[in-house]
Amino acid sequence: MKALVTGAAGFVGPHLLSHLSEAGDEAVGTDLGTGPDLMDPDGWHALIGDEQPDAIYHLAGWSDVGGSWTNPRTAWRVNTEGVLTVLEAARAHDVGRVVIISSADIYGIVQPEQLPITEDTPLRPRSPYGASKQGAEDLARQYHRGWGLDIVIARPFNHIGPGQSTQFVAPAFAARIAQSEVDGGGTVLHGDLSPRRDFTDVRDVVRAYRLLATNGVPGQTYNICSGTDVAMSELLDQLVAGARVPIETTVDPALLRPVELPVLRGSHQRLSTDTGWTPSIPLDQTLLDILTDARNRMSPQEPLNSGT
Repeated sequence: MKALVTGAAGFVGPHLLSHLSEAGDEAVGTDLGTGPDLMDPDGWHALIGDEQPDAIYHLAGWSDVGGSWTNPRTAWRVNTEGVLTVLEAARAHDVGRVVIISSADIYGIVQPEQLPITEDTPLRPRSPYGASKQGAEDLARQYHRGWGLDIVIARPFNHIGPGQSTQFVAPAFAARIAQSEVDGGGTVLHGDLSPRRDFTDVRDVVRAYRLLATNGVPGQTYNICSGTDVAMSELLDQLVAGARVPIETTVDPALLRPVELPVLRGSHQRLSTDTGWTPSIPLDQTLLDILTDARNRMSPQEPLNSGT
């Protein structure tokens, strides 16, 4: 199978390209440095026409939930109009399957009695990012129903692992710890640590993406999650416990978000039933790999942002 991976230079892209190659697929990656912008329909028509992929994994887009509050228009254009650009080009060139990467953020605030979150849980996005992802999903379903385009929608919950930007919580904590180890001690700044999230290792997530490309039901939506929720405070505690020097922690008001979702915990039953997928990498191993990665790529020039 020949696969085109958009957003290939991001966090997930290299992991997915590696997994696809190991599975025997011909994998081609594109990103802003090597391919067209998502606001360039002609460029995407040319790219997909030239490559003729059997499947497209659409990873490209705006991924900073917190940053979407200050850049809502950009988040919407990149995530929603960008999906339209890819869908139009895929339809024009009869691509066999398009895997649209959405987000569990579109569920918004879910009451405890509604947990775990299934794909049928009502969508109530509370962030501009979440709204943009819901718009992208709606477009994808319309292209499936109206044009017959073979799409599946993946809703990954929080996924973490080595190589992730310090704009995100786990690598931000790990980077501050790695810097503190160099300095002989230090403080990790953080926002609200009470929210609970469902964390999955990125290497398990990309396995799910390929299984959706090969075994997912056309037009269907799938949660990708561990099925377990963990408090941000527990995440930080585990990373601090692995530090080689004393570490202090303190709240930075600048890192508090206007709206914070109290808890997200999903069910991956549909994904497991249709594809056989289950998560395989435990959280403690993922956090160890993230901390090791932070130590390996430590650079005094890299800004450390502990946003949650």
